[in-house]
Amino acid sequence: MMSKDNRDFITLSITGEDADKYKTKQSIWRVWNRLSRLQKNVLSVFLVVVLVTVAVIILHTDRGSLDIREKDISDDDRYVQLHRRNKVEAINDFVNERKKQQESLNMEHKDSVLEKPPEKSHADSLIQESVAVEKVVQHPEPPIGSNGDNGVNGVQGNVADVNNEGPGKNNNHISAVRPKDIEDILHHDDGIPMEFMGAQNERQKAVTAAFQHAWTAYKKYAWGYDQLKPVTRSHHEWFGLGLTIIDALDTMYIMDLKEEFKEGRDWVEQKLNLSQNKDVNLFEVTIRVLGGLLSTYHLSQDRMFLDRAKELGDKLMPAFTSESGVPFSDVNLYYRQGKPPKWGPDSTVSEVATIQLEFRDLSRATGDPKYEEAAWAVSQKLHNTPKFLGLVPMFINAQTGQFRSATTLTLGARADSYYEYLLKQWLQTGRKIDWLKDDFMEAVEGIKKHMWKKSASNNLSFIGELLRGTSFSPKMDHLVCYFAGALGLGWQYGLGIDDELLDMAQELMHTCYQMYAQMPTFLSPEIAHFNMLPGSKDDIFVKTADAHNLLRPETIESLYILYQLTGARKYQDMGWRIFTAFEKHARLDGQGYTSLSNVKNADQPGWRDSMESFFLGETLKYFYLLFDDNPRLVDLRTWVFNTEAHPLPLVGS
Repeated sequence: MMSKDNRDFITLSITGEDADKYKTKQSIWRVWNRLSRLQKNVLSVFLVVVLVTVAVIILHTDRGSLDIREKDISDDDRYVQLHRRNKVEAINDFVNERKKQQESLNMEHKDSVLEKPPEKSHADSLIQESVAVEKVVQHPEPPIGSNGDNGVNGVQGNVADVNNEGPGKNNNHISAVRPKDIEDILHHDDGIPMEFMGAQNERQKAVTAAFQHAWTAYKKYAWGYDQLKPVTRSHHEWFGLGLTIIDALDTMYIMDLKEEFKEGRDWVEQKLNLSQNKDVNLFEVTIRVLGGLLSTYHLSQDRMFLDRAKELGDKLMPAFTSESGVPFSDVNLYYRQGKPPKWGPDSTVSEVATIQLEFRDLSRATGDPKYEEAAWAVSQKLHNTPKFLGLVPMFINAQTGQFRSATTLTLGARADSYYEYLLKQWLQTGRKIDWLKDDFMEAVEGIKKHMWKKSASNNLSFIGELLRGTSFSPKMDHLVCYFAGALGLGWQYGLGIDDELLDMAQELMHTCYQMYAQMPTFLSPEIAHFNMLPGSKDDIFVKTADAHNLLRPETIESLYILYQLTGARKYQDMGWRIFTAFEKHARLDGQGYTSLSNVKNADQPGWRDSMESFFLGETLKYFYLLFDDNPRLVDLRTWVFNTEAHPLPLVGS
């Protein structure tokens, strides 16, 4: 065996450029051979890591054109922003396609276009003295069920309506938007605030100006109090919770009124006192204050609003301490004690059945199930309590949990929103609790059989009342007009046979519009009675005690819902005609808006000296949404509005 020292060597001579290359390679190889095995392994791992890092950087650079403002954010945040952007793009693409279809159809009727609103930025200039209240509005679409005759009857003597529209189907506008048309896109609370662009057209600018006019007067004469009294330039205190501020928060956010929104936000954070020694109404505080705080939290993602909502929810919970679990009508916020109202032992059915959306949303947002459990138990109890064809009385005893017998069956005051929240709870919970849907449809059948009637003169469909549960009365509150939108929502999700619910919604919508159009002020009374006597000339008559107008939102709410579901611009035009009537008769220079005493007197309608918080929270919000070019600015497939028009996210959020 040869030793390591006894080796034969062969010498090679390499010159020129090849010699330099060889020396370099030989040098690197010698260095590598001199390394220990551990050193070689460490160096190999390091080289692999470097190569992988370079590859990732190259791939990431290739996708840098996403342009979603990715600087200085985490990978998780980057994914969330891209996910949200894709949702918005999908909705915008769908809306743009619908707009193209609508524009194509409108070209066929361009000769009968609604007169355009004046191109002025302030609501003061919208109504000119020369514009008569009785003037009939022309519209771009032929009437539902007509043969193409676009003649319009006048207000006096005949029914005034958009294109003389009557009940039936409209095949001349874009097909309605139902969930089956596109993939459901759910809103998610992902820590990113919703963004709104502000007024996009002249009508929205007019509504924004109206809001600012009302807000400025409220700030000047009633700041921090519940309501403005515009005529006397003073305030009204109800619960001491700044109702107008909180009701208006999400309206300001949607209108992109940043300065006004900040004023309201700062007041809620610094001044809102939820520990007052005062009895408050559970229902009113829930829908206005709790609903307003929750809605604003979901839109803005400002945690302060959720913290205050939880604080309020805890103070409202003692209302559920009755023996039956049906909540007391009132609750003392300081002592945290529930009690029946001062006027009697019962709660109204609408009040105990119209708190579930808000308490469920509070549980979801906080992760504490106690709020939803308490409110949901009330719905279950009402479900199991015997009813007349799905119709409920007006009163229920909190201690016994039993309905008061022989009371009026109505879709108006004291029972109205029971039916609304059956449907909306079904939507809020992902359409999985069948008995909510079934109870709603049973009520619809009961309404059709016993309460759905037509006027004698022009066959206006309306929903009357059953006095003491048996005797029919042709009386309909303006509050009932919300039901047109509810029927439309039910139709959107496939309830009813074919388009039956949509037909009913359109018929009732037509009637509610007539409650405005047939009044000299073009504003609806609080209550209307319908003429059912053959040979009668008039459809609607109004008692003196019922002739007031409180600036209510229900008709505008249903116009907005039907506009979003069908895309038909006639609903915008109907709303615009009503808005201009509010501007003419309810607006006070420098003092906000006032409710009216007599809508039958265009010269002297009278002022009731009250601007309810819902005028800013509901009426103006629905006007603004109705007039948006994008009917899905707040998408009803991802949000549900509580009965005070505060949007809350559907299941999946």
